[in-house]
Amino acid sequence: MLRDPRACRRARVVATVIVLAAVGCDPSGEPPTTLAVPDSADQVLFGVTHTVTSDGVLRIKLEADTVFNYEATQTADLYGVQVEFYSPEGALSSTITARQGTYEWQTQNMEAWGDVVAETPEGRRLTTSILQYDADMDELSGPEPFVFDGPGEHLEGDGFTSDPDFQRVRTERPRRGTVRRAEAERQ
Repeated sequence: MLRDPRACRRARVVATVIVLAAVGCDPSGEPPTTLAVPDSADQVLFGVTHTVTSDGVLRIKLEADTVFNYEATQTADLYGVQVEFYSPEGALSSTITARQGTYEWQTQNMEAWGDVVAETPEGRRLTTSILQYDADMDELSGPEPFVFDGPGEHLEGDGFTSDPDFQRVRTERPRRGTVRRAEAERQ
């Protein structure tokens, strides 16, 4: 047993360092990760899946690695985002991935940013830095430059609006592109 106060203090410091080192070690050799929690978040959730249905049919499936939920504003900050949109019949329309986003629980409006990629099962693909979803209009839009590619289509512009399955992508500020006419394809 140590009776010298300095020796006891040194032993406590050494024990604390050993415990902290053990807690911070990961057997995989990867450095420990930390997550800064905003002071005002009411909840922090990990591995979240949220679904929206209409008349019992799945319409939207939102997944996020991490969610900071704010009860007062009924909003959530999302990290590691994936959103799937479904048709009124329940068929997958498009999948959107992004680094971050926000979700409004009351309105079901969403915004995604950071390496946003939207893809459809038919091979349409849109990339941009910001994408917004208006639930009332059932419409996607983006104020930033984008690139859209699909079978026989290529469109680049500064800002767009589209339906969730990217059948009707529109821009008022096109830069270049080749777009086939939907009417011609149906005939």
